[in-house]
Amino acid sequence: MLDSVSNQFNPASARPMRADKANFISYLERFNRIGKATETFTENGIRYYVNDYWTSAQRQANRLHEISYRACFKAELPAFFISALTAAGDIVYDPFMGRGTTPLQAALMGRKPIGNDINPLSEMLLRPRFTPPKLAEVATRLDEIDWQRDTPIDESLLVFYHPATLKQIIALKHWLIERSHRKNGLDNTDDWIRMVALNRLTGHSSGFFSVYTLPPNQAVSVERQAKINAHRKQTPPKRDVKSIILKKTKVLISQSEGFYCRDALLGKSPADKTAFIDRGCVDLVVTSPPFLDIVQYHKDNWLRCWFASIDAAAVPISMHKSIAAWTEFVRKTLSELARVMKAGGHLAFEVGEVRKGKILLEKHVIQAAQNLPFDILGVMVNQQNFTKTANCWGINNNHKGTNSNRIILMKRY
Repeated sequence: MLDSVSNQFNPASARPMRADKANFISYLERFNRIGKATETFTENGIRYYVNDYWTSAQRQANRLHEISYRACFKAELPAFFISALTAAGDIVYDPFMGRGTTPLQAALMGRKPIGNDINPLSEMLLRPRFTPPKLAEVATRLDEIDWQRDTPIDESLLVFYHPATLKQIIALKHWLIERSHRKNGLDNTDDWIRMVALNRLTGHSSGFFSVYTLPPNQAVSVERQAKINAHRKQTPPKRDVKSIILKKTKVLISQSEGFYCRDALLGKSPADKTAFIDRGCVDLVVTSPPFLDIVQYHKDNWLRCWFASIDAAAVPISMHKSIAAWTEFVRKTLSELARVMKAGGHLAFEVGEVRKGKILLEKHVIQAAQNLPFDILGVMVNQQNFTKTANCWGINNNHKGTNSNRIILMKRY
């Protein structure tokens, strides 16, 4: 199954023991990581369990997770459930994998990962991290590229890049395209280089190819970047693409010695149509769906899609403006999850806060699960630095250092 696994789960992040799968709620009620008892209460007929279930400290997870993606959760979230509810070799799945936090953490902890996301960038960002190359292998492959090849450049992109840097980026893009047309396509090292480059296209430090701009998970328009440059009185500095890729590679693989996962199963399907997954095989699902009022995919990802030769406007990312439409979308997803999950398997369904806390999505997830084969166990709130339960949601959330995750817990019967 897994050739060699380096378990990077940090015992300080959550209790390093398995819960009684028959009574996970009892486990949450008894949970005490830092001397804080679980607080329980019922609101609108829903039972809540509030505690500091995993650490809020930064950079506690394996460095392989350090790939930027908008609205992603920390690796400590899936690690908590994987540790408590699964054993080595169990199957862990995320139908909205994003950057791949859940499948990657599952592999790092010796479980078999399944991931899915209709966004084709997701697989590009995750797949290479299951088989991280050696730094020397990346360096050797980068030496094969003609960084000075004579290729026309799109001058509009000069608001982001120094001309010499843009020339290198385009050289790398065309080299990857040519490699992909070979009989066997891109190999593991090519895949890795593309993944790192996608993550370094734009950002707000010298570790990115671009001049100062928004974080790498949100590319601004050419017009907006021109305004940023004018406001900051900045011009794109010359960056060396090869050295930046090598530097980021060194960081990402620094804790991956001995880790190699061959059997990850990845898909690019709608979450309610995952025929590539067998019926009744999944032990645990940890996921977070697209929320209401999602940002425009093609606007945020146009530059990554340009580099990866993806038509951003053609990617059918789910967008729901009404609660009714979103609830129906969740119901269809839950119906498909019921098909792929084992009896007795658990589902951790994380929801975020929308419209300034006026809408509590957990209520609508529970509504969507009606008449499906799931027992609703309650809502777990992982909350750090909180002063009272009233701050678990609503407009007070994230005030005064408060940070929370709300997770609907279900069990497949």
